[in-house]
Amino acid sequence: MQKKDCFYLGKVVRKHSFKGEVVIKLDTDEPDLYQNMDAVFLEAGNNFIPFFIEKSLLQKGNQLRVQFENFTTEEDADSIMKCGVYLPLTLLPKLTGNKFYYHEVIGFTIEDVNYGSVGSLVGVNDKTAQPLFIIENGDKEVLIPMIDDFIKKVDRANKKIVVETPEGLIEMYLDE
Repeated sequence: MQKKDCFYLGKVVRKHSFKGEVVIKLDTDEPDLYQNMDAVFLEAGNNFIPFFIEKSLLQKGNQLRVQFENFTTEEDADSIMKCGVYLPLTLLPKLTGNKFYYHEVIGFTIEDVNYGSVGSLVGVNDKTAQPLFIIENGDKEVLIPMIDDFIKKVDRANKKIVVETPEGLIEMYLDE
């Protein structure tokens, strides 16, 4: 299993008991979807190692208490502290309408209802207060805030996202 074939589910954040149990902080809006998993992949260096789940319990909203198979001591739990937890992309719930996963829309064309074709979506910057579409237009880069009101349509069949941005936003990047 390679990183490109997986999505980040969360991180092992602490030990729960002296019997090898750990707590995984889930990075999801729907933690309930992940409370009955059979296995996960833990990131160890450049490797993804499968860990099989003996039992799990969802606590405090997004914290999943997990007992992995053959984990019986604090030392076992210590060995995976702070490890990233991943699942195969095939297990992501399908999104419809204007909801999408960032990885799913890379390569889509961005079109503004007033400006026309803006360019190709090459990435998403989610390190800012408001996530941004990173769009390539020739040798120029256009940044559009990912605001629900701006996103008018996600057309998966034609690999296109239609947006309506405030007047002058796109021109600020593209007009000399």
